[in-house]
Amino acid sequence: MSPSSLSTAGVLLITVPAVAFGGISLLAHIMRNIPGYLDNPVRRGLWRAGHAHAGVLVLFALVAMIYIDQADLSEGLRDLSRILIVAAPILMPLGFFLSVARPSDTKPNRLIWLVTLGGASLGAGTLLLGIGLV
Repeated sequence: MSPSSLSTAGVLLITVPAVAFGGISLLAHIMRNIPGYLDNPVRRGLWRAGHAHAGVLVLFALVAMIYIDQADLSEGLRDLSRILIVAAPILMPLGFFLSVARPSDTKPNRLIWLVTLGGASLGAGTLLLGIGLV
């Protein structure tokens, strides 16, 4: 594995406890019946989606690091694919969480666009990687 992929994988592994902490925080909101979570279906749904996307996308990005080094791409395109794929588990959960940051929010604010940006980043990075592998 290349040094770039190894260091990126290291950073991704460091984020796993943060995702776990997020899950514990959501559980605390449920167990303690904290206002603004259970009584706010929009916020509850978006926060659950943010937590789920963070966990799945971090694991996906970790696996992708192995394939990036095998792709028939220039070093610059490998770096671009690596950045695009790693941006998704950052941008998408941020969009879900920050779009309903206040307990009184009943609809997402403009930061929900980060979810779309993260999805586009994931799509572009995986398309580039797929082309390099074929």
